[in-house]
Amino acid sequence: MKTYLTYLSAILLLLSGCAGSPPLKPDTVQRGDYSYLKAHLAWLIEQEMSEQDVEGLSIAVVDDQQVVWSQGFGYADQARQIAATPETVYRVGSISKLFTDTLVMQLAEQGKLDIDRPLQTYLPNFAIKSRFPEAGPITPRNIMTHHSGLPGDRGNGMWTKTPAPFSQLVGMLKDEYVAYPPNRIWAYSNLGITLLGTMLERLTGQDFSSYADRQLLKPLGMTNAAFSLGIEGELASKAYKNDQEKTEVALRDMPAGGLNANVLDLSRFIAMVLADGKTNGRLILKPETLHEMLRQQNQDVALDVGTKTGLGWFFTSKPGIGDVAAHGGATLFHRSLLTVLPEHKLGVVVLANSPPTGDLIDKITDKALKLAVAIKNGMPLPEETETPVIETRGLIPQEQQLAAGQYATALGYIKLTADGDTLTTELNGNSMDLVGRDDGKFGIRYKLLGLIPLQPKQLTEVGVSVRHVDGHDLALAHWQGQTFVLGEKIQPVPIPASMRSRLGEYEIVNLAEGEAMVPEKCALRERDGFLMLEYSIPTFDINNLTFPIAPVSENAAVILGLGRGMQETVRLETINGQDFVAYSGYLLRKK
Repeated sequence: MKTYLTYLSAILLLLSGCAGSPPLKPDTVQRGDYSYLKAHLAWLIEQEMSEQDVEGLSIAVVDDQQVVWSQGFGYADQARQIAATPETVYRVGSISKLFTDTLVMQLAEQGKLDIDRPLQTYLPNFAIKSRFPEAGPITPRNIMTHHSGLPGDRGNGMWTKTPAPFSQLVGMLKDEYVAYPPNRIWAYSNLGITLLGTMLERLTGQDFSSYADRQLLKPLGMTNAAFSLGIEGELASKAYKNDQEKTEVALRDMPAGGLNANVLDLSRFIAMVLADGKTNGRLILKPETLHEMLRQQNQDVALDVGTKTGLGWFFTSKPGIGDVAAHGGATLFHRSLLTVLPEHKLGVVVLANSPPTGDLIDKITDKALKLAVAIKNGMPLPEETETPVIETRGLIPQEQQLAAGQYATALGYIKLTADGDTLTTELNGNSMDLVGRDDGKFGIRYKLLGLIPLQPKQLTEVGVSVRHVDGHDLALAHWQGQTFVLGEKIQPVPIPASMRSRLGEYEIVNLAEGEAMVPEKCALRERDGFLMLEYSIPTFDINNLTFPIAPVSENAAVILGLGRGMQETVRLETINGQDFVAYSGYLLRKK
């Protein structure tokens, strides 16, 4: 499920230029005539799908209450030569959260819950440990804004052939710890939204998928949509990666990412949002409730640098488009993005059955919105402009001194070391340099095979800066008009002898049956003065992840850094004389 990690991964990928030419742009376009939008986007989608290894994709563009264009590209099932169409059903991943949050807000309207009361009020068996005695309660509101402080995921059993009921997660949390006090920082949590699904089941007395169908999907007219552990049916798309068919394994955390839908279904949800909560005259949400969901909730959170959240929604402002409310999604292989422009009453949804090798979905969405805004408002069509080349230069000593050091990031441990007039590091086996830019940010330069400096187009668009915020030295990434926390500068923490004795390789002893994302090469190491947790997930090209951890007691440590997955607890246990590590539901035994 998609978070800012999607963006962090994309900035490290290389993109080649498009072949062919776009359709001829007319001198003028009649207001409301979307012909050129359809032709241009069809050309762009086919180009990008070919270059970014996407097998099938569907798109819909919504103007207020009308779908002005919908089309499928490529294949829903390549082996059977079944084309992708607007009716093709995909796994939409974390777009599901918008629906779960809408169900919560419907109950709030009915007076059946108060989103500012403790979650435990409505889920009495919920309990989790905390190291923050002065912290406020975990509430439905701070869960919906991803400010609850809950861990991001319960990894063990999340993606399996036969997942356990998600309601069992509540009982698994009693020995776990929150990562942050509530409202301290944005930290995306699938676990939190799944707990809201359990809360909905308890309050309504109905299973989640049936309740969502009766209360929201059917009233919206989403006839081919359903919450489900997996995906199947005549309209269901297959999954692909690198031109090979894959299996979309079932997802336990259904409220967080288990919705199946097509672009026409999701267009009905967009139309409801653009109609102030109504669908065909029926009130789905009160206007004031919808406005609250679309209101920024975190403007007073200092560490949320560049991140703007509503209740379920994420906000950005883009040149030529305006204020954007959106949510993306990612399952093991399917990808999605739903975007609305409330001011212009426009929306776009893109669904794909393969993970692109770059920014395909964002690129298509942005182009669709730019053209739609111009066409709907009778404005000149936007000019096709090349991204200005950003010149780079060597770093001066003061710049090297500012950024040099050790960082804990969501992509793992990074050490920036002065090398001539650059700062150099390695990430996932690739050599990278930081260089200077005239806009005051650092630029990223990739070294092919660790030797040949390159400046591919996508990397030139990424800027990095270091800023002191609320007592933390943050590394910030700047990309496509957005800013987000990339990592935090850290200092070594003394390692007790009791923990140093636990260094070595570990193996998982409680792996869920049919687990799809199996951590391998698990180990505790000592490196550069830090205790490190290491693992790989080779099935999904996740190799050599290394996370620095800091002891907080004789038998526990926390992952250093800020954001999703950071500050979560790693427990060290001894069972029958053997050393174990407990993390994210996994129990690992020392080899």
